[in-house]
Amino acid sequence: MTVPGWPRVGVDIGGTKIAAARVERDGTVTDRRVRATPATSGADRVLASVLDLVRELAPGTTFVGIGAPGTVDVRTGIVRSATDLLPGWAGTAIATGVQAATGLPALVDNDVNVAALGELRRGAAAGHAAILYVSVGTGVGGALALDGRVVRGARGAAGEVGHLSVAGPASTRRCACGRIAHVEAVASGPAIEAAYRGHSTGPGPELREIARRAAAGEARAREVIGHAAAVLGRTLAGLVCVLDPDLLVLGGGVTGIGDDFIGPLTDALRAEVLPPLRELPVRTATLGLDAPLIGAALLPEDLAFPLNSKKSERT
Repeated sequence: MTVPGWPRVGVDIGGTKIAAARVERDGTVTDRRVRATPATSGADRVLASVLDLVRELAPGTTFVGIGAPGTVDVRTGIVRSATDLLPGWAGTAIATGVQAATGLPALVDNDVNVAALGELRRGAAAGHAAILYVSVGTGVGGALALDGRVVRGARGAAGEVGHLSVAGPASTRRCACGRIAHVEAVASGPAIEAAYRGHSTGPGPELREIARRAAAGEARAREVIGHAAAVLGRTLAGLVCVLDPDLLVLGGGVTGIGDDFIGPLTDALRAEVLPPLRELPVRTATLGLDAPLIGAALLPEDLAFPLNSKKSERT
């Protein structure tokens, strides 16, 4: 297929905000636009907000790439399934809406997949062919790349590491998907906040404050963060043993805690894996909020099927 030229539009749809920007071939992000996600207003309003941003950025561009929450069929640009983060989001035909509004070819993928693709091509994993990318924030998500391409699986659900089961105290906490004993119910930002709050019925400190207390040496904060990190590390160890990647990349807001989270995670991972895997490099993501925008813009290079618009032939 003929790949679209540059610049392109990258879009990142989140539960609280929608970000969009122009992206250049080298990964430079310009003309960033951000607006609040009308999450409680329904999928139609969310899609309308996306279209407004894309229309503003589309003139002079050749392609629109979008990262969206949920399991996404990249061939059709339709959300297959989603949690209650965006009510009514499942079934939304994002790609056709964007193409109809702009006349530009559009591709849609899971938001963690596009963040991983950004790091793979322009960020912390550049130069690596096989990576495991894990994002720890409001939820826990993951993506896998092999032979330099993101692996999506038969149904677009590959990489959903947050829904791996764990043993122990996690069994009493409920995941965003509604099930119990998932790693997301232990290691995500909200899970850490809930664990710190304990049995208190009042509001507790937010993650940033818990991280500050841990950095100041507070024992409880360090214990709660360390436990969450260790559970995630032990869970990821099983994946590392199965996949044997070149590199593990950690992204998302929780990893911004730094050594109080990364250290226990890495120690637990290396304690569980087979000896040849103990030297697996563990890196934090480098692109920050630009990762999903860059990755979304790079989707045509990552996929092996043609775009369905004549404008995809522009160079």
